[in-house]
Amino acid sequence: MTAALTGTTVQLAETLQVKNGVNTVALIVFAFFFVLVTVMGFLAARWRRAESAANLDEWGLGGRSFGTWVTWFLIGGDLYTAYTFVAVPAAIYAAGASGFFAVPYTIIVYPMIFTFLPRLWSVSHRHGYVTSSDFVRGRFGSRGLSLALAFTGILATMPYIALQLVGIQAVLDVMGIGGGDNTNWFVKDLPLLIAFGVLAAYTYSSGLRAPALIAFVKDALIYIVIAVAIIYIPIRLGGFEHIFDVAGKTLSQTNPATGKPRGELASGPNAQWAYATLALGSAMALFMYPHSVTATLSSRSRKVVRRNTTILPLYSLMLGMLALLGFLALAGGLKLTNGQLAVPQLFESTFPDWFTGVAFAAIGIGALVPAAIMSIAAANLFTRNVYKDFIRRDATPAQEHRVAKLVSLVVKVGALIFVLTMDKTVAINFQLLGGIWILQIMPALVGGLFTRWFHRWALLAGWAVGMVYGTAAAFGVASPTQKHFGGSSAEIPGIGEIGYIGLTAFVLNVVVTVVLTFVLRAVKAPDGVDETVPSDYTADSDDPEVEVPLPPATAAEEEAPAGR
Repeated sequence: MTAALTGTTVQLAETLQVKNGVNTVALIVFAFFFVLVTVMGFLAARWRRAESAANLDEWGLGGRSFGTWVTWFLIGGDLYTAYTFVAVPAAIYAAGASGFFAVPYTIIVYPMIFTFLPRLWSVSHRHGYVTSSDFVRGRFGSRGLSLALAFTGILATMPYIALQLVGIQAVLDVMGIGGGDNTNWFVKDLPLLIAFGVLAAYTYSSGLRAPALIAFVKDALIYIVIAVAIIYIPIRLGGFEHIFDVAGKTLSQTNPATGKPRGELASGPNAQWAYATLALGSAMALFMYPHSVTATLSSRSRKVVRRNTTILPLYSLMLGMLALLGFLALAGGLKLTNGQLAVPQLFESTFPDWFTGVAFAAIGIGALVPAAIMSIAAANLFTRNVYKDFIRRDATPAQEHRVAKLVSLVVKVGALIFVLTMDKTVAINFQLLGGIWILQIMPALVGGLFTRWFHRWALLAGWAVGMVYGTAAAFGVASPTQKHFGGSSAEIPGIGEIGYIGLTAFVLNVVVTVVLTFVLRAVKAPDGVDETVPSDYTADSDDPEVEVPLPPATAAEEEAPAGR
C-alpha cells in the first residue's frame, strides 16, 4: 500500500508540471467557443425583439419577458462567475478553509431573497421601475437618496466587472498567449483587449438579451467541466484521502512573509467570527448588486421570481464541488506565485489538451456573461437616476436608450483600466470591497419594501456613516503584499473579535438610521411622497392595472420626480 502510494506520488510530481509555451489545441477549442458565443451575442438582438426596441425596458431588461428557465440561467450566469471559477479556489489554495465562506453564503442568501425579491419585482412592474434606485425614489420621494444608491451601485460594480476580466486574463496567461512579463504591455494585454472589445460590441448591440442567450452555453459548460473535474482529477491525484492529507500538510507550512502557517484545512476557533460574519454579510449583499436586480426585473412575472428563489440553490451544490479544486491544486504540488492561476493551471496539468480548451472556455464565458449584465445594470442606474433625474428630466425613452448604451461602454473601459493597473493577486478583495459598499443600501431598499417608517434623511445619513466607516476600515487593513485594502476583515468595535467590515458598517448604518428616524419623526421633518400603495407589493403580471392617486406635494417637501 505504501509503495503503491509512493509510486502514485512520484507519478503526480511528474504530471502536474507548469507547462510553458502556447497550448495550441486548447487555444483552438477556446477560440471555437468564443466565436460561438460572439455570434450568439449579436444574433440575440433579434431574439424576442419587440416592435419598438429603443427603450430601457427592451435593451436593459430584455423586455421584462423571460420565463423560469431563461431567468434561472441568466441569474445563475450573473451570480456564478469567473469569480467562482478562479478566485474562490484561489483563496482556498492560498489560505485553506477560509475560502469556503462562499459556499454557506450562497445557501443563506436564498431564504433571504424569497422574502423580499418578489415584492421588489411586483412594485417595479406596477410602476415601471428599471433600477432599485427608481424604487427608493418612488417610495421615499427623495432624489438625493436615490442618487446615493445609484452611486453606490456603480461604485461597487466596477471592481466586480474587473474581477471577471481577471478571470479571462488568468486563462489567457495559462494558455501562453500574450507574451511573458517582459513583453510590451500592449502585446501582452492584446488578447484581453480583443475579448473586451467583443464583449462591448455585442452588449451595445443586443443589450440584456445577449448574456441571457449566452448563459445557456456558459452554464452547460460549467456543469460539464465541474462534473468531470471532481471525478477525474481526484483519481489522478490518488483519491480524496490523499488529497486532504497533502493539502493539510502544505497549509501547515510556515509562510515566510507572515511567520505563521499558510492556512488551515478546517477553520479554527480564532477564525470563526471572521468566517461567519463574512458569509452572512456577503449573503446580505449579493442581491443588493445592480446586476442581481436587473436579472430579477427581466423576468415576466412574480411567480417566475418565486420559482427561481427555490431552484437557484442547485448552483450552490456545484459551488461546493468547485471550491474543492483549491485543495486539488495544493495536492498536485503546483507552485504558483499568483493564486489566481491555480485552477487554470490545474486544468492544463491534468486534462487532455482538447478538454483543457473546453474548461478554459467555461471560465472565459463565465466572465463574459456577468460582465455584460453588470455593465448594463450600471448603465441603467446612471441613465435613470443621474441623467434623467438630474441632467435631462424630460428625456424620452429613445434618449434614455442611447445614453445607456454609451454608458455601458464607459463602464467597461473603467473596469478594464482598473484591472490593467492593479495587482492581480488581490482580485478577490476587489469584490469584497464592493460588498462593503453595496451592503449599505440594504436599509433603504429592503427596509423600504416592508415599511415606510424609516425617514429618508435618516436613511441617507446611515448610508453615509456606513460608507465612510467601511472604506476607512478597509483602507487600514494591511497584508504581506499591500499596505492598504489588504482584506475585508478587521476588529469589531466593542467586541474585540475579527469580523467582516461590511457587516460592522451595516450595523452602524442601521443604528444611525433608527436613531435619526426617531429624532426626525419627533420634530416632524418633511417626509417625502410615497407613490406606492400596499397592493403594489403583491401585484403580478396578470393582475389588472390600478390607477394610484398621489397625494399632492407640499412646498416643504422635496419635489417628487415626474413621469412615474
